[in-house]
Amino acid sequence: MIQTVVKRDGRIVGFNEQKISAAIRKAMLATAGGEDESLIGQISDRISMRGKSQMTVEEIQDLVENELMKSSRKEVAKAYIKYRNARSVARKAKTRDIFLEIINIKNNDVTRENANMNADTPAGMMMKFSSETTKPFVDDYLLSEDAREAVRGNYLHIHDKDYYPTKSLTCVQHPLDKILTNGFQAGHGESRPAKRIETASILGCISMETAQNEMHGGQAIPAFDFYLAPYVRTSFIEEVKVLEQLMAEDYSELYNTAIEDFLEKPLNGLEGRERILQHAINKTVGRVHQAMEAFIHNMNTIHSRGGNQVVFSSINYGTDTSAEGRCIIRELLRSTYEGVGNGETAIFPIQIWKKKRGVSYLPTDRNYDLYKLACQVTARRFFPNFINLDATYNQNENWRADDPKRYQWECATMGCRTRVFENRFGPKTSIGRGNLSFSTINIVRLAIECMDIENNDDRIAAFFAKLDNMLQVTAQQLHDRLEFQKTAYAKQFPLVMRVLWNGSEKLAPNDTIASVINQGTLGIGFIGLAECLVALVGKHHGESEEAQQLGIRIVTYMRDRANEFSEKYQHNYSILATPAEGLSGRFTKRDRKDFGLLPGITDRDYYTNSNHVPVYYHCTALHKAQVEAPYHDLTRGGHIFYVEIDGDATHNPDAIMRIVDMMDAYNMGYGSVNHTRNRCMECGYENAEKKMDACPKCGSTHVDRLQRITGYLVGTTDRWNKGKLAELNDRIIHGN
Repeated sequence: MIQTVVKRDGRIVGFNEQKISAAIRKAMLATAGGEDESLIGQISDRISMRGKSQMTVEEIQDLVENELMKSSRKEVAKAYIKYRNARSVARKAKTRDIFLEIINIKNNDVTRENANMNADTPAGMMMKFSSETTKPFVDDYLLSEDAREAVRGNYLHIHDKDYYPTKSLTCVQHPLDKILTNGFQAGHGESRPAKRIETASILGCISMETAQNEMHGGQAIPAFDFYLAPYVRTSFIEEVKVLEQLMAEDYSELYNTAIEDFLEKPLNGLEGRERILQHAINKTVGRVHQAMEAFIHNMNTIHSRGGNQVVFSSINYGTDTSAEGRCIIRELLRSTYEGVGNGETAIFPIQIWKKKRGVSYLPTDRNYDLYKLACQVTARRFFPNFINLDATYNQNENWRADDPKRYQWECATMGCRTRVFENRFGPKTSIGRGNLSFSTINIVRLAIECMDIENNDDRIAAFFAKLDNMLQVTAQQLHDRLEFQKTAYAKQFPLVMRVLWNGSEKLAPNDTIASVINQGTLGIGFIGLAECLVALVGKHHGESEEAQQLGIRIVTYMRDRANEFSEKYQHNYSILATPAEGLSGRFTKRDRKDFGLLPGITDRDYYTNSNHVPVYYHCTALHKAQVEAPYHDLTRGGHIFYVEIDGDATHNPDAIMRIVDMMDAYNMGYGSVNHTRNRCMECGYENAEKKMDACPKCGSTHVDRLQRITGYLVGTTDRWNKGKLAELNDRIIHGN
C-alpha cells in the first residue's frame, strides 16, 4: 500500500489517492467516451493498494498507464500518455527557451549576467548551458525548504549558485612568496622557483589563473610590491655579472651595495664603479618595466574557466619603502599609465593602492612621490583604487614600520570590494584567506510588505521582525553551504588547498578541507538600502537625516546579528555591501511585477547598490562621503565609496588626492573614482570627451564608454545587463 510519494524536487509527501483519480478523469473527459466513475475508482484503489509503501511520481504514473491499457478504455490510456508528455514538455519549456536564447546569442539578462564573460563564444555558451541547468538542481536538492522558499519569494539571492555543487570557495588572497620561493605544481606541469623578475611576474599570473579554475570568485595578491621586490635585486646582480664578463673585472662588491632608488639616469660623466653601477641599475629598471608590462598584458589575455574569460584579478601595493619595492611600484604605475595594445586602458588586474600614514600619505613620507604618481595614473586609467589602512577597522596592532614582513598585518581587498581581515580562528590577516560564499537579502521587498502599516513605529518594528527572520534563514543557508563545502577533498583544489589557503600545507590529498575552511568568511549581503528607506519613511538616506539614522540602525542590527551568528555557528560571518551586477535588476523586476510601480522604489530598472546614495541623486562628493562613511565600519565583509568626477581627469590628479583625503577624514575603508573615458573598439584610441561619436584616429563609429560596473572595469557596455545599463545612464557628477 502506497503511503508516501517522492516528488520530482526530492521532497517526500503523503500519498493522496485523489490525485490519481483527478488525472484519470481529465484523460477520460478528453475522449468521446467521457467520464466513468466506476473505472476511475477501480484503477485508483488497485494502484493505491498494490503499490510499494514509497513510490516516485513517475512510478505511480507508469502504473496508471498500465492499468488503463489493460482496461476497455484504451483511448483513455492514449489521452493520459499524451497529457503526461505535454506536462513533461511544459516542465522543460523554460529551460528550452533559455537554451534557445543562448544559442541565438540574444542580448538579455541571462546572457549578460556577467559583463566580463562573453556568452556568445562557444566556451561562453557552454558555461551558460551549465549554469542554467545547475541552478535548478541546487534549488531542488541542496537547499533547505526555508532557503528554497526565500529564493522563490524574491527575498534571497544565493551568489554563484551554479558553482554550489562543485564545493568551490569564492576567493583567496595569494601568499605569492610561497610560490615564488618554492614553485608549485599545476595540473601536469611544475613551475620552478623564481630567480629573476621576469619569472616572478609570470608566476604571479599563473598562480591567479590556476586558482581561478578552482574557485568561483576573484583572485588577489595582497602585497604585490613586497613579494616581487627581492627579484629586482637578483635581476640587478645578473646585470652586474654580465658587466663582469664584458669587462673582465670583479664587481662582486656591488651585488648587495646599498641603493637609494632604482632610477634610470644618463651615464654621461660617470666613470669606474659609479658608471658600472648606474648601467646595471638602468638595465634592471628596463627589465622590471617590461616584466610589469608583461604582467598587465597577461592578466588581460590569459583566459580561465574553459577559455571563456580573463581572471578576476586584483593586486594590492604601495607600502614597500625599499628601493626594490619602490621600483616595482613605479614601473607598474608607469606601465599602467601607458596602457596596453594600442594604448587602451587595461581592465585587469584591479589595482589597489594601500594608503598609510608614515609611508605614503604626507609629503615627508618615503613613498609620497609614488602616491602622487598613483593619483595621476588613476586620473587616466581608473586604477589604482585606494584602501585606507588608517581606517580604525583596517589597523592591526602587530604592524610596525621596521618589520620587513609588515605586509602580513596589512588589510588587503579584492577589487570588487570583498574584504577579509578579522579572524576568529587564526591571525588577523588577509593573506591566505578569502570569502567562502555569500548571499544577499532583498531588504527592499521586506520594507514594501510593511508599507500599508500606518503607524510609523509599528511599520518599522514589523520590518525589523521580517529582517530578523530573513537574517536567520540566510545565516542557516550559508552554514549549510559551508558544511557541504567541508566535505570536499584537498585534491579537488590542487593549488588552493596545497599552497594558497592558510593551513592547507597540513592536508593530504585525500583529506577533507574541513579543518582549514573556517579561516574564510561567510558574507550576508544586502541591496537597495535607499529604496528600503523610501518604503519605510518616504525618503532615502541621502536626502533625510531621519532616513540616515534608520539606515544606520538597520545595518547595525545586521552587523550585530552577524556577530551573534558567528558565536552560534562558530564561523566568520560578516556583513557585505553587495556588489550587485546581475542582481541589480533581478530583484526589482519581480518586485515591480508583484507590487506595481512604486515611486522611488520600483520605478527604475535597478535597486541602488548596497548602502550607496542613489546614483541619480544630485549631491556633492562631500555629502556623499558623509552619508556613506558610517556604513564602512558596519560592512566588514566588503564596501566601496565611489565618486563621479567630470571632464578629463588626466589633467586633475589633485582631485583624486582630495577624494582620498576625504576617505581618510571620514574613516572610510575603500574607494575609487569614476570619470569619462571613451574608447574606440577598432583601434583602441581613448580620450575623455563628454561624447565621442567617431574616433579621431581611425574614423570608426564603433565607440564605447569605458566604465566601472561593480568595482571592475568593462571594456564594452555591450555586455552590460539592462539593470546596470539603466544605472549607468542615471549616474550624475558629484561636484565639489
